[in-house]
Amino acid sequence: MRGELPTGTVTFLFTDVEGSTRLLRELGAERYGDALAEHRRLIRDACAGNGGVEVDTQGDAFFIAFPAAAPALAAARQLTEALTTGPIRVRVGVHTGEALVTSDGYVGEDVHLAARVAASAHGGQVVLSGATAAIADDRELTDLGEHRLEDVDGPVAIFQLGVERYPPLKTISNTNLPRAASSFVGRERELEEVRSRIEGGGRLVTLTGPGGSGKTRVAIEAATALIPSFKAGVFWVGLASLREPALVIETIAQTLGAKNGLAEHIGERELLLLVDNFEQVIEAAPKLASLLGACPKLTLLVTSRELLRVQGELEYPVPPLAEAEAVALFCARSQLEPTAEIAELCGRLDSLPLAVELAAARTKALTPAQILERLAQRLDLLRAGRDADPRQQTLRATIEWSHDLLSEPERQLFRRLSVFAGGSTLEAAEAVCDADLDTLQSLVDKSLLRFSSGRYWMLETIREYASEQLEPRELDAVRRQHRAYMVGLAEAGAPHMHNRDESAVSARLAPDYANFRAAVSYALAAAEPDDVGRILGAVYPFFISHGHLGEVREWAEAALAARDRLSDHGLAETLMGGGEIARFAGDLDRAIELKDELTAVEGDLQRPNWRAATLADLCEIALDQGHLARARDYAEQCAAAGGGARADLCFAELALRAGDLGSAESRGLAALAELEPGAFNHACVLELLGEAARRAGDEAGAQDRFSEALRSFATLADGGGIADSLEGLSRLAAASGDGERAGRLLGAAQRLRETRGRRPIRTDLPVAAVPDAALAAGRALTLEEAVDYALRSND
Repeated sequence: MRGELPTGTVTFLFTDVEGSTRLLRELGAERYGDALAEHRRLIRDACAGNGGVEVDTQGDAFFIAFPAAAPALAAARQLTEALTTGPIRVRVGVHTGEALVTSDGYVGEDVHLAARVAASAHGGQVVLSGATAAIADDRELTDLGEHRLEDVDGPVAIFQLGVERYPPLKTISNTNLPRAASSFVGRERELEEVRSRIEGGGRLVTLTGPGGSGKTRVAIEAATALIPSFKAGVFWVGLASLREPALVIETIAQTLGAKNGLAEHIGERELLLLVDNFEQVIEAAPKLASLLGACPKLTLLVTSRELLRVQGELEYPVPPLAEAEAVALFCARSQLEPTAEIAELCGRLDSLPLAVELAAARTKALTPAQILERLAQRLDLLRAGRDADPRQQTLRATIEWSHDLLSEPERQLFRRLSVFAGGSTLEAAEAVCDADLDTLQSLVDKSLLRFSSGRYWMLETIREYASEQLEPRELDAVRRQHRAYMVGLAEAGAPHMHNRDESAVSARLAPDYANFRAAVSYALAAAEPDDVGRILGAVYPFFISHGHLGEVREWAEAALAARDRLSDHGLAETLMGGGEIARFAGDLDRAIELKDELTAVEGDLQRPNWRAATLADLCEIALDQGHLARARDYAEQCAAAGGGARADLCFAELALRAGDLGSAESRGLAALAELEPGAFNHACVLELLGEAARRAGDEAGAQDRFSEALRSFATLADGGGIADSLEGLSRLAAASGDGERAGRLLGAAQRLRETRGRRPIRTDLPVAAVPDAALAAGRALTLEEAVDYALRSND
């Protein structure tokens, strides 16, 4: 076999089973053995079919070598997809490098690095090193930033295959700090001063200065240097596209993956947050201060054009570059040697980093002397006529000068791209702005546009200027095209919002949340609420799981307030999305009002079998409220409308409430057979069957069903379902006499409900009597810790 091993540059693939010990306990030796054998067969088929050579296997781990990166990633994608229907999840790591082939296989640092990359992943996740990403030519890569790995010198760039969201990588220091595309020049003194403020005990350090002064870059470099000092990691939270102060805390929570309350998620963790571009949400400063007070080991590094003015804040005004540093930056970007003209030019630009970079980008067409001559006239003119911060005048003048030198096609694309909030993909830029790749690349080359992680975006300072160049007629036209694109993006995702693909599609939509917000704002401003309804009706599950429910409810209510301008179809879609959003936000009365109105609507909507589904929703809400007769009426209407599995689920729940356990089980099994595994309603049936088994005295069957339901709800990140499953397992533990376990599970469920605002589905059952200490311990668990604890056996 050794003679078949690829040589030279080789791509190594490692796999490992996540939670093998726990799976062995849950499945038992025989079932686990069968699952492991099937897992081995699927991995070997996927790798061999893509030209991989099996180097080694130990226990449940594989080491496979490929002659190129593309087939390795194809195998990784194939094997993870093949394993999704079984109980086993594997973490997969891929790295490309050189290794020595010996009689025992491969030897070398790249083999070691590949294994460490794999160990950083989670079950179902495929991660790859920057070396592989650079040659992979795969458009479905997500940049996870630089990470430090055990026994590996220096940070390692790690990417993820696909866009699904996973917890932070299991590396020495977790971070999502952006990786700059260009080198960092100078600023040694500033970096040292920022670091010393934090290392000296400062817990809120605010870097101030005008746009383009280099605040963000200094903050990122300082935060990168501080990674080893924070055990729980260093994370960047960008607020450039945000305008609502009320959304700041929720945005931070989403960045960190906090599902149990932000302060609770951070707790005692040693964490550094870099909160970038705070000036437009400055009213949220007190909430940031409160978060700092609630988390004793949290440190905040903030960039803002103005101070937060809260207790404990330390200001660091970011100065212009030193003269020598400005010249070095200009020369690094232009690839020119220093001259007197360059030094004078940098001085005229007040040594502002962005202004220097914009000027350096022009050296492909003009000499430094020509740039100096042309730019000096504009600077002198503006300084004579503006009553503003001179540094801001200089920057604006530099942007304006760079803009004036653009060709007309470049100017048109430049101003039109400002319609995007949070950037855009190539496809979006083409559709909305009639962009072409050459012009986009030209704007990138001129430093007016940035490109990273597959998206084009502007610094907020430049975007503000670009938006000012849109005349009203063109502005209306571009906003209309932007709305149309976002509506199309939402409607393309609609067919996948009610099956097992929901999580993956929602993750792909997540980078465009700010663009959805902008599209809704544009639609309401143009008095065209139909677009709001079409977006909400298409992907309301995405907004429920990834959005800010308070904000999204406002969108729905604003559209409904303009119902005289809604078409029949637009009204129906708004009722559809608005009703579900109100339901998950906890306003059941409003949800009923909207859904009742929806049932009288004629026509087709984007939700599959929407009329029956709406009646099933109303049945479930009535059950939540304890109105059994009303719930039965809705269930019968659902069945008459062809509700199928949803009607079976409704009748199963009604039978369970009536004590008819046989009917509850048979109806539940009928629904389970029709529903797709991994879908939300499939998980709901599992929980119901668990409760039916518990009431029938089948403890083992109940344990299995509740555990299955918990895994499914956790995958969907559905807090209400997780809490329902935890409570079911808590009742089992209480019945077996394990008050400690029962209390911990119940406490975790109660805390989750408080943060998610979801009522328990089993409102007809008494709460188990548990020790107060156990209840408190359960409330202190994070969501991930609670799920992990619940899935352990009772030993």
